Amino acid sequence: MKVAKFGGSSLADAAQFRKVMDIIRAEKERSVIVVSAPGKRTPGGHKVTDMLYLTHQLATIDMGGNEVFSSIAERYLTIRDALGLAYPLERDLEEVKRRIFAGASADYAASRGEYLSAKLLAAALNFHFVDAAKIIRFDESGSLDLPTSLALTAEVLKEGHFVVPGFYGAKENGDIVTFSRGGSDITGSILAAALHAPVYENWTDVSGFLAADPRIVNDPKPIEVITYEELHELSYMGAQVLHEDAVYPAHHAGVPIHIRNTNAPNEPGTRIVPKKEDSPRIVTGISGKNGFMLVHVEKRHAAGDSGFLRRLVSVFEANGCAVEHMPSSIDTVSVIVREDPFRSKQKKILEEISIFCEPDAIAVEDYITLLAVVGEGMAKRAGVAARLFTALGKAGISVRMILQGASELNIIIGVAKDDFAKAIGALYREFFKEEL
Repeated sequence: MKVAKFGGSSLADAAQFRKVMDIIRAEKERSVIVVSAPGKRTPGGHKVTDMLYLTHQLATIDMGGNEVFSSIAERYLTIRDALGLAYPLERDLEEVKRRIFAGASADYAASRGEYLSAKLLAAALNFHFVDAAKIIRFDESGSLDLPTSLALTAEVLKEGHFVVPGFYGAKENGDIVTFSRGGSDITGSILAAALHAPVYENWTDVSGFLAADPRIVNDPKPIEVITYEELHELSYMGAQVLHEDAVYPAHHAGVPIHIRNTNAPNEPGTRIVPKKEDSPRIVTGISGKNGFMLVHVEKRHAAGDSGFLRRLVSVFEANGCAVEHMPSSIDTVSVIVREDPFRSKQKKILEEISIFCEPDAIAVEDYITLLAVVGEGMAKRAGVAARLFTALGKAGISVRMILQGASELNIIIGVAKDDFAKAIGALYREFFKEEL
């Protein structure tokens, strides 16, 4: 059985519901469906989840909220009537309203968007509705209990066709707990892992991931296949892809994820796989993010001082400033840190480095951007670094630092913030120019 998750844009109105129903019916293997709450109907509209949060907030401070909830009810009833369903949704809406105004938690209120979407879609498809509160378990601290969730899912969704609301689960006592926003992706991943699905389809409003940021590169190429490791590298470096929490259950179970477009179901999308049989491309994608600083610490014969690096790192750790990367040479270590936490304690950190490490010199370099060139194919091809530096050199971009891990999965470079967009464009042209 395939697990298919449909996001809020895929369920924004009755027309989108029909597209979803056509996709599900096109393949009988799509038998476990996870849904989000309806998203925006128009660019200036509102998501149902935001409206539910507002209803709860107004009810909590005794400022009404009836008008907002009436708008929510109108959206669902309009969808139901347009689909020609006889399902008595008014009963569910009344119960949700009663509980919110009786003091239910914000998590309960927010979760009802997915709950009502699932009720409607189950009725439209004649599938079984399964409340996520029965199979997605959170512990008393509010953290996901993944082993219990996997076991409950495998037990409840044995055979048949099901619609499950995403985004939430429950503690053992029944209290509703939500994931962070976008949590329906996590629900789908958990269900796919529990059922050992051949694929977890994640249907949204884009046709997969792109090789570079379209705000920087005009019409970048789509990524048709990417490994979980490549995805992690690109995500860490700022690419807008699936959240790590949404990937982990499926990744751990070895289930491929297929990102597809509800509005263009015939497009190939992006497949996320445990491993590629072959890497036809040298580079899979390019991403980057701003907001870093370099702290250069110079000390003669630092490489021979067995405690130098430990003392240096401990200064940053004691000040709550995480070290992102740390390239080094014989006498110099360059510590890469995020700008925001470092700036507030810069004077203190530099003073402590001087005391504990006794360096010959310390220099700070501001406004650094980190770029990642990611691809499994780089490990098998000679000359990738040469092409990278040549491309940046031709564009007049100075490289401030370079890192490459032992896996040769990616090359990370640091450039000045002002060169961010120009560097992304130069690297994209170099490694994707054969298709331009």
